[in-house]
Amino acid sequence: MIFTLCGTSDARELAIRIEQNGFEILTSVVTDNAAKSLQEANLPVRVGRLDKNEIVTLIHREEVKAIVDASHPFAEEAHRNAMEAAKEAGIPYIRFERASLVYGDDPKLTVVSSYEEAALEAKKLKGSIMLTTGSKTLHIFTKHLSGDPDIRLVARMLPRRDNMLKCEELGVEQKNIIALQGPFTRELNEALYRQYGTTVMVTKESGKTGAVDDKIEAALKLGIQVILISRPEIDFGAVFTEFQDVIERLNEVAR
Repeated sequence: MIFTLCGTSDARELAIRIEQNGFEILTSVVTDNAAKSLQEANLPVRVGRLDKNEIVTLIHREEVKAIVDASHPFAEEAHRNAMEAAKEAGIPYIRFERASLVYGDDPKLTVVSSYEEAALEAKKLKGSIMLTTGSKTLHIFTKHLSGDPDIRLVARMLPRRDNMLKCEELGVEQKNIIALQGPFTRELNEALYRQYGTTVMVTKESGKTGAVDDKIEAALKLGIQVILISRPEIDFGAVFTEFQDVIERLNEVAR
């Protein structure tokens, strides 16, 4: 059994490849919505967060031979739980990650290392600020940016009830919420920037599959300041960015 942490479109494709190569697989995602695409591919899937001890229990119960962590680049807690559980259970941990994108030295692009730093940078720039960083860290931005008469804070996120409730709790007005399921084309990004008069866009370095390149290039084309939050620095050991490299590693350690 190969236990695979999923949740992104490329993770789904990797899971399909793992199964096609003759491995028994169990996928894991956080939400029911993320589970649907895996179920449509007839992949076994479990739903919900797991701490380290719960993963260790699952490893023993399901006779897991290796963990493939293909969760989102910013899922820090999931990464650490999986690594620690694999170490405790004495099985291989294999990290698959979308390749990072390399951006030029455009003066309108600022790279920061944390959400807090991104919020403070946005506060200095002011204007119409569009967040494309999801709901989990929304409170960091509202703490620094809400209530400033020179700032319009626009939040772009998935159209889920819990996200809308969080916006309401944090004082984000309905007129400043974009509830849409991505990824978005460059043309749609440009249209949204124009619609909301965006002067600053905040995003995460999720990789090409997350359509971050289109999001950034569309903003820079319109002269919008971009604040890019770099990936967390985690020592994964070997990191694979190609499906075939993961398959080859599994052939070495899990046959």
